[in-house]
Amino acid sequence: MTEPLVLSELREPGIALITLNRPDQLNAWGDDMSAEFFTAIDTAVADPAVRVIVITGAGKGFCAGASMDALNEIRANPAGGAGPATGVRRVTDLASMPKPVIAAINGAVAGVGFSMALFCDLRFTTPSAKFTTSFARRGLIAEYGSSWMLPRLIGVARAMDLLLSGRVITGADAATMGLVNAAIEPDALLDHVMAYAADLAVNACPASWAIIKQQVLRDAVRPLDDATTDAIDLMNASVTRADFQEGVQSFLDRRPPAFAPYSG
Repeated sequence: MTEPLVLSELREPGIALITLNRPDQLNAWGDDMSAEFFTAIDTAVADPAVRVIVITGAGKGFCAGASMDALNEIRANPAGGAGPATGVRRVTDLASMPKPVIAAINGAVAGVGFSMALFCDLRFTTPSAKFTTSFARRGLIAEYGSSWMLPRLIGVARAMDLLLSGRVITGADAATMGLVNAAIEPDALLDHVMAYAADLAVNACPASWAIIKQQVLRDAVRPLDDATTDAIDLMNASVTRADFQEGVQSFLDRRPPAFAPYSG
């Protein structure tokens, strides 16, 4: 029986742990893994028991980019429309998911794996993990919106460095640049990320997350006045909802809030 390329499990208190599972190839990406990955993501988004999504890799890598099989197929038929960026689903879709998506980058991350990590909401890694865009060193361009997101995370000069050179940096370097939220020792990484996810799941509001994620994406390309006007309207709507009442009451009662699951 073939081992699944993507593993998914629900952990308390409402965390979907999604693991890329091709460890012998550092979880290299292909159409087969992509299909299983987005099925797992869609299932987690649709499940009211899931509040937070965590993505990691099996073995020593997170995702080392496109698999050699995929690259060789493209080389053999470059005009066949089978390039790595032509799929129906894109890793950029992670940014529009209504639930928080956290990357636990446990090892090597390159190419499409690098782009996937960019479009997670939060990124944690280890000091020794290896990061590379790799595109320019393969005769390719900055794929999957990485040229849009990377400068927003670390600034234009640093983004140009990583994209033009394709050089390898460590997780410690990534933390210094602000590319990741923190670099955690390898034996503590997943525990740290799961504890962070648990804090979100227990204490923060799913409806708020969905709206905040939309705000951050929209407001990155809008004038301040437009963003502020929109925020006022959104705030006026939020104070009429039961989640606001529960958020205030739970604070006064000194207890965890009982926010409703995300309902779309």
